[in-house]
Amino acid sequence: MIRKWLSDDVEPLLTLWLESTTVAHPFIDAQYWVESEEVVREVYLPSAETWVWEEEGALRGFISVMESKFIGALFVDPAWAGKGIGHALINHVQQRYPYLSLEVYQKNNRAVNFYHAQGFRIEDSAWQEDTQHPTWLMSWQADQTPSA
Repeated sequence: MIRKWLSDDVEPLLTLWLESTTVAHPFIDAQYWVESEEVVREVYLPSAETWVWEEEGALRGFISVMESKFIGALFVDPAWAGKGIGHALINHVQQRYPYLSLEVYQKNNRAVNFYHAQGFRIEDSAWQEDTQHPTWLMSWQADQTPSA
């Protein structure tokens, strides 16, 4: 179900990103995300390694890692949230990289709690000028994850 992203997937990937990021961030004007699509298309995706989750012949989620350490995106189709896709995608990259970091909006409690459950810890905070909202900087290290 998880496979490496192929460049001809760009439109379904961007459609999933726009829908899921808008749902995940109701405290940010949806127009901000519409205006950010070009940067995602032209900058983030080309500079990242991306894996997708496909089910029933459709894209249901994806994760992108930049510079072999920074999770730039993890999004799941809102209709498929809570079905283990996000966990599987995080686990997939945790098996490939010894250290990962990410930035998540503080108001996105669902995401903050999800990353905590995956072994990520808050390291610092930051202020996003473009959205006027604070974020948490979180990280995970393979050698510090409690064993199950």
